[in-house]
Amino acid sequence: MLKGRCYCGAVRYETTGTPTQESVCHCSICRRTTGAPFVAWFSVPLSSFTLSGDTTTFQSSSAASRRFCAKCGTQLTFYSSHHPDLIDITTCSLEHPEQVPPVDHIYGASRVPWVKVDDGLPVYPDARSA
Repeated sequence: MLKGRCYCGAVRYETTGTPTQESVCHCSICRRTTGAPFVAWFSVPLSSFTLSGDTTTFQSSSAASRRFCAKCGTQLTFYSSHHPDLIDITTCSLEHPEQVPPVDHIYGASRVPWVKVDDGLPVYPDARSA
């Protein structure tokens, strides 16, 4: 089981699902919604995910929404109607983010030029290749 929370602890979550799509995302939407140069994410089956606490949701595109703690603003999840059975979770909101290391970088073409990727992981210009 993986457990996580927002910065202030008002929102907590857990999942029994096996992580997939463990990526560092460099897309402009992830950067803007976090104020960070990139965000690490992983996916689990939506049915394996439970969350408690007061959250707010932001519709970041016509098909996607992001959930934040209503008190401290920590971004916790990403949901896309293109993959309705999955939920993406911000890796660093885990109690132990080292449990789900990234396996690649996605949207590398959108990477901020001063970010140097030298961790040896594959870098895809857009979404992960099949």
